[in-house]
Amino acid sequence: MNARLVTSLTNPTVKAVRALHLRKEREVSGRFVAEGLKIVTEAVELGRAPKVLLYGREAADHPLLKKAVATTLAARGEVIEVTQEILAKVSRRDNPQAVVAVFDQVFTPLEALRPEAADCFVALHRVRDPGNLGTIVRTADAAGCGAVILVGECCDPYSVEAVRATMGSIFAVPVVRAEEAAFAAWRRTWPGSVVGTLLTATVAHHEATYRKPALILMGNEQQGLPQDMASLCDVNVKIPMRGRADSLNLSVATGVMIYAATA
Repeated sequence: MNARLVTSLTNPTVKAVRALHLRKEREVSGRFVAEGLKIVTEAVELGRAPKVLLYGREAADHPLLKKAVATTLAARGEVIEVTQEILAKVSRRDNPQAVVAVFDQVFTPLEALRPEAADCFVALHRVRDPGNLGTIVRTADAAGCGAVILVGECCDPYSVEAVRATMGSIFAVPVVRAEEAAFAAWRRTWPGSVVGTLLTATVAHHEATYRKPALILMGNEQQGLPQDMASLCDVNVKIPMRGRADSLNLSVATGVMIYAATA
């Protein structure tokens, strides 16, 4: 398959891939790691070629891997067959996936978003948990949302944990980064409802009227929406809590809001 065999953990490419677990290295290189043949196949089908493709011997004959190899080589990427030990080190897992790939990060400019492209868009203010972020990207993909916008200082959507949680949707959903001031200015041009969830809201999420395209603005896991962000919303709702729990996980709450706004 025009791949070379590497068995040493000190190989320069292997070391470079391992380094991408560090946010600083991801920011400097502009690259990230995706694990698993399913996610790599998703990327390939969406026109994203790996820059580096590593695989174990057990996956060598899989037709989807052969397609990924051909795509990588056509884009002048690097294809390497590696040992189980290397896959474990690169993935930081005892039972690693048999395929690991490196891709270029892609961020969509805020001004490039087209509100008419979807019924719903999601904005997250200072989200901290990469698992939550990845799950929200996956949910946004499932619901046909137009983009996920990261407002202010957020966790890295291209961390290994976040990418794992997207299950491949990181390649399907536009991801945007914006400072608070830029987002606030851009929001003023939004043609539909801007929706926030607030504990002080009096209208339940399923009773509100949403003017499409809806822009759902969610606060972070600890503090929710601060006042300056809440003031950007023209529709404020709450998700009723009927049991003893007084709140929902951020990714669950965002999923509830996405489907309420797109119903």
